[in-house]
Amino acid sequence: MAQVEATTERIIEADAETVFDALADYTGTRSKLLPEHFSEYEVREGGDGEGTLVHWKLQATSKRVRDCLLEVTEPTDGQLVEKDRNSSMVTTWTVTPAGEGRARAVVSTVWNGAGGIGGFFERTFAPKGLGRIYDTVLDNLAKEVGV
Repeated sequence: MAQVEATTERIIEADAETVFDALADYTGTRSKLLPEHFSEYEVREGGDGEGTLVHWKLQATSKRVRDCLLEVTEPTDGQLVEKDRNSSMVTTWTVTPAGEGRARAVVSTVWNGAGGIGGFFERTFAPKGLGRIYDTVLDNLAKEVGV
């Protein structure tokens, strides 16, 4: 099994604290950022960063739906880590200043991929597909908090 990774980033016209606070707001802002690939969104515990437990289904393709139950931690300032209790998937959101009134938001997801020919296709296509989904989330985030 090889590890699969999908990463994308965006410069957002808002300060890093505003961007991070929006991402960490699972009871409010976060659900507004999610495209149609996400369904059954539900905050089960907490709701603001560290200590949040959130559920959603992620439909990456017409046939692939992942049931996610994510524990949220904040290991360092400007970083949210979402660990899926149902799989090896871990998504890390990192927000850093990028000049006056601007922030760099980076999202990276890693998981243990399948073996064999299925794993080959997963390693080849899944990062691009997930990258497109998270590009949409980052676009929505920029619209939500941007100046």
